[in-house]
Amino acid sequence: MKKLFYVRGWFYTAVFLSLSLALTGCTKKALAQSGGSEGGLDTSKRVELVLYLISDEPAGQRDINENFNKLLLEKLNCTLKINWIGWAEYANKYPLLFSSGEVFDMAYAATWLNFATLAQKGAFKNIDELFPAYAPKNYARQSKTALQQATIDGHLYAIPTLLPTYSAYGPIYRMDINLPGWDGKMDNLADMEKYLQIVKDNNPGMEPIQIYSIGSGIGDLFLMENGIYFIKGSTNDFLFIDPTQANPKLFTWWEYEKTPEFLAMVNRWNQAGYFSKSALSDTDSEKLRNGKAALRIHNIDSWEGDYQMRPEWGLRWNNFTKDLSNMAFTQDALVISSTSKNPERALAFYELITSDPEAHRAFFYGIEGQSYEIQVVDGVERVRGLNTDRYSSSALWAARTKGLTLQNVGSPPDLQDFKDRFDAAIKDGVNSQKFRSFTIDTSSIETLCAICPKIC
Repeated sequence: MKKLFYVRGWFYTAVFLSLSLALTGCTKKALAQSGGSEGGLDTSKRVELVLYLISDEPAGQRDINENFNKLLLEKLNCTLKINWIGWAEYANKYPLLFSSGEVFDMAYAATWLNFATLAQKGAFKNIDELFPAYAPKNYARQSKTALQQATIDGHLYAIPTLLPTYSAYGPIYRMDINLPGWDGKMDNLADMEKYLQIVKDNNPGMEPIQIYSIGSGIGDLFLMENGIYFIKGSTNDFLFIDPTQANPKLFTWWEYEKTPEFLAMVNRWNQAGYFSKSALSDTDSEKLRNGKAALRIHNIDSWEGDYQMRPEWGLRWNNFTKDLSNMAFTQDALVISSTSKNPERALAFYELITSDPEAHRAFFYGIEGQSYEIQVVDGVERVRGLNTDRYSSSALWAARTKGLTLQNVGSPPDLQDFKDRFDAAIKDGVNSQKFRSFTIDTSSIETLCAICPKIC
């Protein structure tokens, strides 16, 4: 890393002060002419930054890329190329991305993508000095807790999200389909099973629950409903604790005393035909949105997106997670690849989209009037997606930023009520909230971890 040198002279006469101001003006002019920038960031050479995201690429993403790159060229003399790893393939392809030696700059990272383990393996660049130097505004807004969670073995390896999220998890389900005799109750898996049976009996051709090759989410939900905490901060894993215990001990899902109950339930659902026999080879990740399935399991943010995508369905959601806490700030994060040739510019890019309103909207929402519009509701700006069959807000969820990311027009009417209840219920130092900054080191048993089966 190049050291940054700043000349900070104190001049006590008007003559020297005038000279200093004149020199400053000349310096800025020279930087503008050369394509450079202040603060030690050299933008004289045009570069292409490469970013990896986990999601299925929207059909109209090229339009958004072209529009954003015009702004990026003007601001930082660079362009951005986004590579997408689809939902049906991320479990295998994402880890290989960092072991292949491929040269790229940035990637979305998360606890559920094994951020800590990959950091220990050298997948990400140490940004101890780079972060505050090239993304100072973002760095200044980070809490001590967030920076602690992004620190592995004494070094910073990620930029945590600036937007708190929740461990709440549950079913997103349709209410507009034929549901005779259903009482509308959806508070636990027993209620969900009743709903699935009614869907099966009364809606021919519709899969009661969305399951595809990524897995089902049923096992995660079962454990979360029982108050179990995923110690690695990631669902789709196999190591857990009971966070209510004074001195919790690690256990695997196959050691859990209620696992036979879970297996019996899944077997019932299989026999009842709630999902296809070939579900785990199915790559369709949009079964709920395209009308093929009546229910899927996910979080409150996914509910909001699904609701806006299909407002005519009046989709509902509920939280089954017993042990509610804020997700780690590395639940959504950005990492700089250890192979990056342009880490300074990559950090400057991220600084831009998390501090500049124009850049944030162009990157996160796209093209005003084409992929989104701004509406003022009750005196507050809100965003509404347009042409949602072609466009979607960015899958770089880590870039969501308080003060820049807007509440959506057409969100579920009780969305904020859920979040207010979550905020009131979550207490620092209670249950899993106190474990969010804890990172378990599994490096000595990594081979064993890789072959251990995950709960489905």
